Amino acid sequence: MGPISLATLLPPDFDPLTCKLHFAVFNGESHPIDALGNDPELWQRWNTWRNVNDDFNRRFIFSLAQDKHDPTLWLFGGIWEVVGRRPEPRQHSYDVALREDLMGPYTKRLYVRVALAGRNRRRNMEACLHDMTVALITEEPFGGDPFPGHDRINHSLAEIQAIVRQGRPDWRIALEHMKGVYVIHDAETGEPYVGSAYGDTGIWQRWSSYALTLHGGNVGLHAHLAATGEDYFRKNMRFALLEFWSMRTDDQHVIDRETYWKSVLLSRALGHNRN
Repeated sequence: MGPISLATLLPPDFDPLTCKLHFAVFNGESHPIDALGNDPELWQRWNTWRNVNDDFNRRFIFSLAQDKHDPTLWLFGGIWEVVGRRPEPRQHSYDVALREDLMGPYTKRLYVRVALAGRNRRRNMEACLHDMTVALITEEPFGGDPFPGHDRINHSLAEIQAIVRQGRPDWRIALEHMKGVYVIHDAETGEPYVGSAYGDTGIWQRWSSYALTLHGGNVGLHAHLAATGEDYFRKNMRFALLEFWSMRTDDQHVIDRETYWKSVLLSRALGHNRN
Protein backbone atom coordinates (compact mmCIF):
# COMPACT_ATOMS: atom_id res chain seq x y z
CA MET A 1 0.00 0.00 0.00
CA GLY A 2 1.14 3.50 -0.78
CA PRO A 3 1.11 6.50 1.56
CA ILE A 4 -2.21 8.02 2.63
CA SER A 5 -2.87 11.46 1.19
CA LEU A 6 -3.57 14.22 3.69
CA ALA A 7 -6.50 15.24 1.49
CA THR A 8 -8.42 12.16 2.67
CA LEU A 9 -8.56 13.58 6.21
CA LEU A 10 -9.89 17.01 5.29
CA PRO A 11 -13.58 17.69 6.05
CA PRO A 12 -15.73 16.95 2.99
CA ASP A 13 -16.84 20.56 2.58
CA PHE A 14 -13.43 22.11 3.26
CA ASP A 15 -12.11 24.01 0.24
CA PRO A 16 -8.28 24.16 0.00
CA LEU A 17 -8.66 27.38 -2.02
CA THR A 18 -9.74 29.10 1.20
CA CYS A 19 -6.64 28.03 3.12
CA LYS A 20 -2.98 28.95 3.44
CA LEU A 21 -0.40 26.51 4.77
CA HIS A 22 1.90 27.68 7.54
CA PHE A 23 5.06 25.58 7.78
CA ALA A 24 6.53 26.90 11.03
CA VAL A 25 10.29 26.35 11.40
CA PHE A 26 13.04 27.26 13.87
CA ASN A 27 13.30 31.04 13.96
CA GLY A 28 16.79 31.30 15.39
CA GLU A 29 15.50 31.44 18.95
CA SER A 30 12.98 28.66 19.50
CA HIS A 31 11.40 25.64 17.87
CA PRO A 32 7.71 25.96 17.00
CA ILE A 33 6.99 22.40 18.04
CA ASP A 34 7.92 23.34 21.63
CA ALA A 35 5.33 26.11 21.60
CA LEU A 36 2.75 23.79 20.06
CA GLY A 37 3.39 21.12 22.67
CA ASN A 38 3.76 23.31 25.74
CA ASP A 39 2.31 26.78 25.30
CA PRO A 40 -1.02 27.27 23.46
CA GLU A 41 -0.89 31.08 23.70
CA LEU A 42 2.62 31.21 22.26
CA TRP A 43 1.67 28.80 19.48
CA GLN A 44 -1.26 31.04 18.58
CA ARG A 45 1.18 33.97 18.30
CA TRP A 46 3.28 31.94 15.88
CA ASN A 47 0.26 32.06 13.59
CA THR A 48 -0.37 35.79 13.89
CA TRP A 49 2.97 37.10 12.57
CA ARG A 50 2.94 39.09 9.35
CA ASN A 51 6.12 39.54 7.35
CA VAL A 52 6.46 42.15 4.62
CA ASN A 53 3.72 40.54 2.52
CA ASP A 54 0.16 39.74 3.49
CA ASP A 55 0.83 35.99 3.39
CA PHE A 56 -2.22 34.90 5.37
CA ASN A 57 -4.62 36.48 2.89
CA ARG A 58 -7.19 33.69 2.97
CA ARG A 59 -9.85 32.73 5.46
CA PHE A 60 -8.00 29.79 7.04
CA ILE A 61 -4.48 28.83 8.11
CA PHE A 62 -3.53 25.15 8.20
CA SER A 63 -0.67 25.22 10.71
CA LEU A 64 2.22 22.79 10.96
CA ALA A 65 5.30 22.75 13.22
CA GLN A 66 8.52 21.19 11.96
CA ASP A 67 10.00 18.25 13.87
CA LYS A 68 13.37 19.01 15.48
CA HIS A 69 15.11 15.99 13.98
CA ASP A 70 13.40 15.30 10.64
CA PRO A 71 12.83 18.33 8.39
CA THR A 72 10.26 16.44 6.29
CA LEU A 73 8.05 15.69 9.32
CA TRP A 74 5.46 18.22 10.52
CA LEU A 75 3.10 18.14 13.50
CA PHE A 76 -0.40 19.46 12.80
CA GLY A 77 -1.16 22.53 14.91
CA GLY A 78 -4.80 23.14 14.05
CA ILE A 79 -6.81 25.11 11.52
CA TRP A 80 -7.05 28.79 12.40
CA GLU A 81 -9.60 31.22 11.04
CA VAL A 82 -8.27 34.70 10.30
CA VAL A 83 -10.85 36.97 11.90
CA GLY A 84 -8.92 40.24 11.60
CA ARG A 85 -6.07 41.75 9.60
CA ARG A 86 -4.02 44.88 10.02
CA PRO A 87 -1.60 46.34 7.47
CA GLU A 88 1.45 46.63 9.74
CA PRO A 89 4.35 44.46 8.47
CA ARG A 90 6.70 42.58 10.81
CA GLN A 91 4.11 42.62 13.55
CA HIS A 92 1.52 40.25 15.00
CA SER A 93 -0.97 41.78 12.60
CA TYR A 94 -3.43 38.90 12.29
CA ASP A 95 -6.22 37.98 14.68
CA VAL A 96 -6.87 34.26 14.58
CA ALA A 97 -9.29 31.84 16.21
CA LEU A 98 -8.74 28.10 16.47
CA ARG A 99 -11.47 26.12 14.71
CA GLU A 100 -11.84 23.03 16.85
CA ASP A 101 -14.66 21.86 14.57
CA LEU A 102 -12.20 21.52 11.69
CA MET A 103 -9.93 18.50 12.33
CA GLY A 104 -9.75 19.36 16.03
CA PRO A 105 -9.16 15.74 17.18
CA TYR A 106 -6.02 15.59 15.01
CA THR A 107 -4.35 18.63 16.59
CA LYS A 108 -0.96 17.67 18.10
CA ARG A 109 -1.57 14.05 17.06
CA LEU A 110 -1.28 14.10 13.27
CA TYR A 111 2.19 14.07 11.70
CA VAL A 112 2.36 15.08 8.05
CA ARG A 113 5.16 14.12 5.66
CA VAL A 114 6.25 16.66 3.05
CA ALA A 115 9.64 17.77 1.75
CA LEU A 116 9.62 21.47 0.92
CA ALA A 117 11.74 23.01 -1.81
CA GLY A 118 12.68 26.65 -1.45
CA ARG A 119 12.45 28.98 1.53
CA ASN A 120 8.78 29.97 1.37
CA ARG A 121 7.00 28.70 4.49
CA ARG A 122 3.56 30.16 3.77
CA ARG A 123 1.94 28.62 0.74
CA ASN A 124 -1.38 28.14 -0.97
CA MET A 125 -2.80 24.83 0.20
CA GLU A 126 -3.79 23.55 -3.24
CA ALA A 127 -0.20 23.94 -4.46
CA CYS A 128 1.18 21.48 -1.89
CA LEU A 129 -1.71 19.24 -0.93
CA HIS A 130 -0.92 16.52 -3.45
CA ASP A 131 2.59 16.15 -1.94
CA MET A 132 1.42 15.92 1.68
CA THR A 133 0.88 12.49 3.21
CA VAL A 134 -0.09 11.09 6.61
CA ALA A 135 3.06 9.94 8.42
CA LEU A 136 1.60 9.07 11.83
CA ILE A 137 -1.40 9.62 14.10
CA THR A 138 -0.49 9.21 17.77
CA GLU A 139 -2.76 7.97 20.54
CA GLU A 140 -2.03 10.98 22.76
CA PRO A 141 -1.42 14.64 21.85
CA PHE A 142 2.19 15.76 21.75
CA GLY A 143 3.10 17.38 25.07
CA GLY A 144 6.72 18.32 24.48
CA ASP A 145 9.88 16.26 24.54
CA PRO A 146 9.93 13.74 27.42
CA PHE A 147 12.27 14.12 30.39
CA PRO A 148 15.69 13.29 28.91
CA GLY A 149 17.36 11.97 32.07
CA HIS A 150 19.13 13.81 34.86
CA ASP A 151 22.46 13.69 33.03
CA ARG A 152 21.06 15.00 29.73
CA ILE A 153 19.37 18.23 30.77
CA ASN A 154 20.51 21.14 28.60
CA HIS A 155 17.53 23.47 28.43
CA SER A 156 17.01 27.20 28.14
CA LEU A 157 15.19 29.19 30.78
CA ALA A 158 12.31 29.61 28.31
CA GLU A 159 12.03 25.83 28.04
CA ILE A 160 12.19 25.42 31.84
CA GLN A 161 9.43 28.02 32.18
CA ALA A 162 7.21 26.11 29.76
CA ILE A 163 7.87 22.82 31.56
CA VAL A 164 7.04 24.33 34.96
CA ARG A 165 3.99 26.19 33.64
CA GLN A 166 2.61 22.96 32.22
CA GLY A 167 3.46 21.06 35.40
CA ARG A 168 4.99 18.29 33.29
CA PRO A 169 4.64 15.18 35.49
CA ASP A 170 7.68 13.36 34.07
CA TRP A 171 9.95 16.31 34.89
CA ARG A 172 8.31 17.02 38.25
CA ILE A 173 8.52 13.40 39.44
CA ALA A 174 12.15 13.13 38.35
CA LEU A 175 13.27 16.35 40.07
CA GLU A 176 10.89 17.00 42.95
CA HIS A 177 12.52 14.70 45.49
CA MET A 178 16.13 15.20 44.44
CA LYS A 179 18.87 17.38 45.88
CA GLY A 180 21.57 18.54 43.53
CA VAL A 181 24.11 20.99 42.21
CA TYR A 182 23.33 22.72 38.92
CA VAL A 183 24.92 25.20 36.55
CA ILE A 184 23.24 27.98 34.61
CA HIS A 185 25.38 29.10 31.67
CA ASP A 186 24.98 32.17 29.50
CA ALA A 187 25.11 30.61 26.03
CA GLU A 188 26.43 33.84 24.51
CA THR A 189 29.23 34.64 26.94
CA GLY A 190 29.87 31.28 28.61
CA GLU A 191 29.56 32.87 32.05
CA PRO A 192 28.40 30.28 34.62
CA TYR A 193 26.36 30.40 37.76
CA VAL A 194 26.51 27.41 40.12
CA GLY A 195 23.61 26.76 42.47
CA SER A 196 22.21 23.98 44.59
CA ALA A 197 19.00 22.55 46.00
CA TYR A 198 19.03 21.03 49.50
CA GLY A 199 17.09 21.01 52.73
CA ASP A 200 13.40 20.59 52.05
CA THR A 201 13.72 22.20 48.61
CA GLY A 202 14.15 19.78 45.73
CA ILE A 203 15.48 20.66 42.30
CA TRP A 204 11.97 21.04 40.86
CA GLN A 205 11.02 23.62 43.48
CA ARG A 206 14.29 25.49 43.06
CA TRP A 207 13.99 25.65 39.28
CA SER A 208 10.34 26.66 39.60
CA SER A 209 11.62 29.76 41.37
CA TYR A 210 13.73 30.60 38.32
CA ALA A 211 10.72 30.04 36.08
CA LEU A 212 8.74 32.53 38.13
CA THR A 213 11.35 35.22 38.83
CA LEU A 214 14.00 34.47 36.17
CA HIS A 215 16.83 35.20 38.64
CA GLY A 216 15.78 32.90 41.49
CA GLY A 217 16.68 35.55 44.07
CA ASN A 218 20.40 35.38 43.24
CA VAL A 219 22.22 38.72 43.38
CA GLY A 220 24.55 38.03 40.46
CA LEU A 221 21.82 36.70 38.19
CA HIS A 222 19.55 39.57 39.14
CA ALA A 223 22.24 42.03 38.02
CA HIS A 224 22.81 40.08 34.79
CA LEU A 225 19.07 40.09 34.09
CA ALA A 226 18.91 43.85 34.62
CA ALA A 227 21.81 44.33 32.20
CA THR A 228 20.59 42.05 29.41
CA GLY A 229 16.77 42.04 29.59
CA GLU A 230 14.14 39.34 29.96
CA ASP A 231 14.08 38.18 26.32
CA TYR A 232 17.84 37.67 26.30
CA PHE A 233 17.68 35.87 29.63
CA ARG A 234 14.97 33.44 28.59
CA LYS A 235 16.80 32.60 25.36
CA ASN A 236 20.41 32.37 26.52
CA MET A 237 20.46 31.13 30.11
CA ARG A 238 20.75 27.34 29.96
CA PHE A 239 20.27 24.83 32.80
CA ALA A 240 22.11 21.58 33.46
CA LEU A 241 22.62 19.30 36.46
CA LEU A 242 26.18 18.70 37.63
CA GLU A 243 25.35 16.21 40.40
CA PHE A 244 22.16 14.90 41.97
CA TRP A 245 21.19 12.77 44.98
CA SER A 246 18.17 11.57 46.92
CA MET A 247 16.61 13.77 49.61
CA ARG A 248 18.32 11.58 52.25
CA THR A 249 21.70 13.05 51.30
CA ASP A 250 23.29 15.22 53.98
CA ASP A 251 22.93 18.93 53.22
CA GLN A 252 26.58 19.63 54.02
CA HIS A 253 27.64 17.23 51.28
CA VAL A 254 25.56 19.18 48.77
CA ILE A 255 27.02 22.48 49.98
CA ASP A 256 30.57 21.12 49.78
CA ARG A 257 30.03 19.91 46.22
CA GLU A 258 28.53 23.27 45.25
CA THR A 259 31.68 24.97 46.55
CA TYR A 260 33.81 22.50 44.58
CA TRP A 261 32.02 23.24 41.31
CA LYS A 262 32.20 26.99 41.87
CA SER A 263 35.96 26.57 42.09
CA VAL A 264 36.22 24.26 39.08
CA LEU A 265 34.08 26.44 36.82
CA LEU A 266 35.54 29.72 38.13
CA SER A 267 31.99 30.93 38.61
CA ARG A 268 33.01 33.58 41.13
CA ALA A 269 35.83 35.10 39.07
CA LEU A 270 34.34 34.62 35.58
CA GLY A 271 30.66 34.09 36.27
CA HIS A 272 27.74 35.29 38.34
CA ASN A 273 28.31 33.77 41.79
CA ARG A 274 28.83 36.39 44.47
CA ASN A 275 29.73 34.09 47.37
